[in-house]
Amino acid sequence: MSDETPIEGNDPTEGAAAPLADRRRVLMLGAITAGAVVSIRPALGQTAGSVLTCEIPVPDMSRAGSFIDPTGAVVPAGTKGAFPPAPRPFKGEEVRRALAGTQLPGTSYESNRAYIGYIRRLQRGQGGFTCFASLQMPRG
Repeated sequence: MSDETPIEGNDPTEGAAAPLADRRRVLMLGAITAGAVVSIRPALGQTAGSVLTCEIPVPDMSRAGSFIDPTGAVVPAGTKGAFPPAPRPFKGEEVRRALAGTQLPGTSYESNRAYIGYIRRLQRGQGGFTCFASLQMPRG
């Protein structure tokens, strides 16, 4: 009779084992969740840092050499009243400050307005769009 398996409900330890197993499962889930939180937090910090160092070329590489008119539109080189391309891409931090009211480095009042107008018009697929979009996201 020692080869027989106990019939369900006849094991006296079964009632005590079930809550213990449930507690273990909850603790394991808690440990997994805590590990996810610990690993996500540094990634968020890294993202915030990369947003500040990402670059926005004005204009993007596909239109290199084109000028930017006072409204921020890309126009052919030499267009009267338009501004030449920025000498270097702007860092995300520089653009963030300019959107808040300061001036982009190396720009006049008028060229700053034109470059900011261009940056605000960026669309998916253009160089610098991802950086600009990241600047628009709230940081938690």
